[in-house]
Amino acid sequence: MSVDPGTQIVDAVEHCLEIAQTWLGWDGRPHVCEGGERIYTPHKAVRRIADHLVDHLAEAESLLAGEPPLADGWHGSLVTLDSDWARFTEADLVEAGQRLRRLARTYGLRLRTAGPAEWDAPRGDNWTLRAAATHVCGVTWYAEQVGRLAGSGAR
Repeated sequence: MSVDPGTQIVDAVEHCLEIAQTWLGWDGRPHVCEGGERIYTPHKAVRRIADHLVDHLAEAESLLAGEPPLADGWHGSLVTLDSDWARFTEADLVEAGQRLRRLARTYGLRLRTAGPAEWDAPRGDNWTLRAAATHVCGVTWYAEQVGRLAGSGAR
């Protein structure tokens, strides 16, 4: 039996949200990664997780409709927005959970509706739906860049 890639996406988002529970105690200092070239804050990590889900869900929809996906115009992790510097509050955590769980579930349901035969069907120059979903599971990387923050009271 083939592993459902949609379930893996949902699990990855839950892992991100588990880490995010510790961000309530964020001290306002960014976390530096990749040789000091990129920084991450809690809000930036949530934004990047959501953007990644939106991007690849839209790609899957396009491919299933027989249309080319939109070109990638994201600034991605290279840009840190003013809003990324805001405190990360309990309300932010709840909103992130609602947003990310809905996106992950929608992506997972879309893959389930497409069915296993579509998951590995060749897509020309594009990834298969399974390969893209496996890539999307890497959203945990964004949460891990901020990491589990000590002293937050959350585990």
